[in-house]
Amino acid sequence: MRAPAPNLERAYAHCERIAREHYENFPVASLLVPRALRPHVCAVYAFARRADDFADEPRFAGRRKARLIAWERRLSAAAKGDARHPVFVALGHTIRTHALPVEPLRDLLSAFRQDVTVTRYGTYAELLDYCRRSADPVGRLVLALFDKLTPRRAEWSDAFCTALQLANHWQDVGIDAARGRIYLPLEDMAAFGVSEEDVLGARATEPFRSLLAYQIARTRELFDRGRPLCADVGGRLGLELRAVWLGGSAILDAIARNGYDVFARRPAHGTADRLRLAAGALVPGRFRRARAREVAHA
Repeated sequence: MRAPAPNLERAYAHCERIAREHYENFPVASLLVPRALRPHVCAVYAFARRADDFADEPRFAGRRKARLIAWERRLSAAAKGDARHPVFVALGHTIRTHALPVEPLRDLLSAFRQDVTVTRYGTYAELLDYCRRSADPVGRLVLALFDKLTPRRAEWSDAFCTALQLANHWQDVGIDAARGRIYLPLEDMAAFGVSEEDVLGARATEPFRSLLAYQIARTRELFDRGRPLCADVGGRLGLELRAVWLGGSAILDAIARNGYDVFARRPAHGTADRLRLAAGALVPGRFRRARAREVAHA
């Protein structure tokens, strides 16, 4: 006999616990998100977070593909109103309540499955395609939850989300290398004279630092392309996006301040940094000044 589905309140509480138990540099379902929407944001986040864990966490070694395939089956069932797992009880309700498209959720799973088998990216275009499926769907889903999704905003959001994904990759070069994974495009590594052994051996050579500076300059351009989204959506979501934008840009600033050596010290925000970024989000003048500092670094 199949176990009964948890009730909706417990399912959403489960998703919120997942959202709050993982350390992230970028806010998730903060107080800037209207109370009524927070459970739905957490449901989407919990779905993606657990799938990402299947692809990355050591405890799932040898079972990654099977877990992701089962996760997609549960997604298909939940979209039809059939769910038992608490994440999918909540997510299915969110899909029905906000008429969310299922395809972006499938794109996320496609990227996570790729993580299981792909550990190198030959070109920057290949890396951007990965980001299109691993990061961009989240921004589009959030805009849909807020009833703010338009074609123009989707373009800004895609640039914004890809920039955030890349910022995470650049701060985690050492962590990913320890797992045997390199997101730096191989063609760029060759152009700068950086070998796989340099990255896997955590050697912050001068060519490596130059390569990372080049990638960060590209990422700043994407942040710049996505920045209009913050003002265009307005309201609480605009404030949340400003905080995220500032957080992502601050990671790039921290990498630059550390001389592009992400092996010796992984950039991260402390409590004081998070308070400063929150203040920057709430005070537009500070947001503009942060943008001016970003231009100065470019």
